[in-house]
Amino acid sequence: QARTMGLSRDSRHKRRATGGRRAIHIKKRKFEMARPPAMTKLGQKRVKIVRVRGGNFKYRAMRLEYGNFSWGSEAIAKKTRIMEVAYNASNNELVRTKTLVKNAIVQVDAVPFREWYKQHYGVVLGKKAAKADKDEKKEEKVSEATQKKQAKRRKAMGIIEGGIEDQFRQGRLYACISSRPGQCGRADGYILEGEELQFYLKKMSAKKKK
Repeated sequence: QARTMGLSRDSRHKRRATGGRRAIHIKKRKFEMARPPAMTKLGQKRVKIVRVRGGNFKYRAMRLEYGNFSWGSEAIAKKTRIMEVAYNASNNELVRTKTLVKNAIVQVDAVPFREWYKQHYGVVLGKKAAKADKDEKKEEKVSEATQKKQAKRRKAMGIIEGGIEDQFRQGRLYACISSRPGQCGRADGYILEGEELQFYLKKMSAKKKK
């Protein structure tokens, strides 16, 4: 019978710091057991439940297409669709295979955030002035009370940075996954802004030039 080797996280099989070999006099232990990576892909949701040490459960996402993404500067979070894996600092192969892992840079659908912004401030993001005027004429009338609320909010409203405004025009926002899809079965994260957005845009443009 062919036996498959189990994955283990022990260090007994490794050499000493001086380079000498160690004699292995202890068998593998259950608490040192490891499992193969989930390698979560983009696609229709499929999550496996894995029973782990202590009777606990892990939720191994095999495929995901939606996640909750927070917009830090506006202090809101929306469930939105993950469109594309754009960048991964650890491995380009994970971008090619569209693998979702923690800290992967993805592109998410901008519509839920645009709709919220329009409802909250009465401002349509990512549209040219001429188009916005046409749309305003077509739109349903908003009550006076709502208009007052929106006007009050607009006074305290921050300025949207150019990089994010451009992304709203394209209908996709760059976001970073902050959850671990292979452990909790979710792909949640946050919208990239400020210096972090500029950092990753620079990295992605440098990768395209190669």
